[in-house]
Amino acid sequence: MKRVLKINDWFHPDGFPIHVERRDPQEPFGPHSHEFAELVIITGGKCLHVIGQDSWKLTAGDVFVIQGSGEHEYQDMRDLRLVNILYQPNQLKIMLLDLPSVAGYHALFTLEPSRPPAKGMLHLNSRELAQITGLVDRLENELKVREPGFGFMATATFMQVIGLLSRSYGRAPSPDGRAMLRIGEALSHLERHTYQKVNLDELASIAHMSRRSFLRVFQSATGTSPLNWQIGQRVARACGMLRNTDKRVTEIAFDIGFNDSNYFTRQFRKITGVSPREYRMRQGGG
Repeated sequence: MKRVLKINDWFHPDGFPIHVERRDPQEPFGPHSHEFAELVIITGGKCLHVIGQDSWKLTAGDVFVIQGSGEHEYQDMRDLRLVNILYQPNQLKIMLLDLPSVAGYHALFTLEPSRPPAKGMLHLNSRELAQITGLVDRLENELKVREPGFGFMATATFMQVIGLLSRSYGRAPSPDGRAMLRIGEALSHLERHTYQKVNLDELASIAHMSRRSFLRVFQSATGTSPLNWQIGQRVARACGMLRNTDKRVTEIAFDIGFNDSNYFTRQFRKITGVSPREYRMRQGGG
């Protein structure tokens, strides 16, 4: 029977969506999947990491993200030590600000989780690993003591971890990591120009690929086309505006780059399952 790690079994009863699980050493655990995302930092030892039919070696300094329902496990462990930062992406109240302009953010947190991270994985040097583990110690202490304001402090520390890892990804990537960074650069461009029409030739040039190769690699890495990716980002922004402003649906549609409010409504329903007005009502927006 498939083993699924449940949110209620691993997170604090108060519902805060971040938890640190330190394994020193990691004991045999068997194949499992999660109802949450998991940022894994290997701090010592080595092992074989298995996802489905794929497997690869892990050593100290390796960092990757596990999302979705795919099973994974560690085999052939030799003094394996690691830190898992468990988090619920949909519950985190994080302002990314300009972080999506960093290609390494998309490579590590958008692209890598959607594919077996055997080749493109981030590897930290000793200085970077020490810096990240110091932040993890601070995060773990906030979550353990839970003083007033711990949620703010823990979230801020987790954001620092994400930011530093995103920067580190681009410094010395593997060959496959460089390919992910090129797609990450294209995603960053789409983020910065979300209100403009998708220009495939420009995106392919940014990724240093032919148009045909870019479309193939982009589809493989993200599971969708650049146009559909952009529409998804626009709809995500619309959701925030529907929750946090009183703007009319038509006004929001034009604000996020649509020139036809009916087309916007169709795309919004396709992605969220409800119309913009229904979404606002469900969010308590009246």
